[in-house]
Amino acid sequence: MGLETEFGILAPGLPELSPTQLSAAVVTAMVEVAQELGSRGAGAPWDYVHERPLQDARGFEQERATADPSQLTNEGAVLDARQIALEDGDAWAALKSEQDVLMNLVLGNGARFYVDHAHPEYSSPETSNAWDAMTWDLAGDRLASRAAELAGQRLGTEVLLHKNNTDGKGQSYGAHENYLVPRALPFDSLVDGLTPFFVTRQVICGAGRVGLGRRGERPGFQLSQRGDFFENRVGLETTIRRPLINTRDEPHADDARFRRLHVIIGDANLFPASTLIRAGSTSLVLRLIEDGLAPRITLADPVGDLQRVSHDPGLGATLVADGGRRLTALDIQELYLGAAERHYGDPEDAEREALRLWRRCVDLLRAGDPAAGHWVEWRGKLSLMERYRERGLAWDDPKLALVDLQWADLRPGKGLANALLQRGQAAGMVGEGEVEAALTTPPSDTRAWTRGRTLTRFPEAVVAANWDSLSLSLDCLPQLVRVGLPDPWQGTQALTQGLFEPGARVQELIKSLRGL
Repeated sequence: MGLETEFGILAPGLPELSPTQLSAAVVTAMVEVAQELGSRGAGAPWDYVHERPLQDARGFEQERATADPSQLTNEGAVLDARQIALEDGDAWAALKSEQDVLMNLVLGNGARFYVDHAHPEYSSPETSNAWDAMTWDLAGDRLASRAAELAGQRLGTEVLLHKNNTDGKGQSYGAHENYLVPRALPFDSLVDGLTPFFVTRQVICGAGRVGLGRRGERPGFQLSQRGDFFENRVGLETTIRRPLINTRDEPHADDARFRRLHVIIGDANLFPASTLIRAGSTSLVLRLIEDGLAPRITLADPVGDLQRVSHDPGLGATLVADGGRRLTALDIQELYLGAAERHYGDPEDAEREALRLWRRCVDLLRAGDPAAGHWVEWRGKLSLMERYRERGLAWDDPKLALVDLQWADLRPGKGLANALLQRGQAAGMVGEGEVEAALTTPPSDTRAWTRGRTLTRFPEAVVAANWDSLSLSLDCLPQLVRVGLPDPWQGTQALTQGLFEPGARVQELIKSLRGL
């Protein structure tokens, strides 16, 4: 699994710069961040050779002429640095004069950092479990925050990043998840099993939001940052006509064996516990579906239910299911949770922490216990907002909207969510040493290990990289060598012993990887 975060970005001191320019400045600054950390891996461009953004899991490919430009993510030139450099502005000209502007980086921890539709995006390395997904996601927040700080120094003004999902003006940007599932599993089984789960998952891991409606035009508080932006049950798009279940069929692996489930319905979480439960509960539900053990629930109006649940912080709204059953969001979560506990309750299971946390959050929310705000991000945010409302602020007061924005501020000492974490008023989950290590070190038990270590150990040889291959250039060879990594469990630390030690040669790495 892996997580993606598109950060909100602005520089109040330089309103003439576009979000794309600001994003490019932050991505460019990431090279210096990597150097500060002793990681030499930043700077490799992205290889788009295997990307198929218009391939649909339902068995067809959308015609390119009918696609929205935002779907064409395999065209690196769409946001090419040369085009960005044509933009005007004194601050931008000064930045360009100092160094080349970069739009895509692959980092020494195995992640990707790039400009995606006018936002800087961190795509974490592949991990084998939700705990690691949470850890490398936290590392991404740290890296992005430091890059924004350096970009601001170069531009002569602060560059602010927000880990949220809407600008309050009707636009939303994503916090996507990716899960590897067997190709043999019928896609319809995924749709049926995941729909009620995704509609209700926000009660345990929503990030919370002030305002109802896409522009927050109605007063109130809701569970999800993204809930108001979905229109369809199933579909290929991610930025228009957003579906609950995305059908993009781009496995970044052996497509005869695997499918990548691209999940676009989640919120960007600042509480590590919410990130853990978001990834871990979904992983467990996917196992239930694969094993034919998932609860059988058919919602009459899943898209409408998504908004109903989001707009109901009291958690009393009932959803109509098959046979006229009326269930609350917590009822539905309890059905999935109970099935996971019965079948995957082994204390040695990789998702044991996520399973325990899932149970804790459901029980606290059902009891109306204020302690839920320690673990569930939307509940923690709502508690903070209620304290402001006790001072006489209405839900439509602009000051509350500013508090909501400050909640997601990534600047050290500025973000309200991080302040709660620092004070112990929210669960930190991960040790500082784990996060520090994840800034520069890739996960050891997936192919991300080879990607990150190759970029750090042999940077001069890496011409380009992507999730399932590395393109290497050697003086002794007349052409590039593309080494494929189609199996996500290929190239782990255990399988590459000695290949990245001092004195090792890249030729030995190539020979070993081709023999795996």
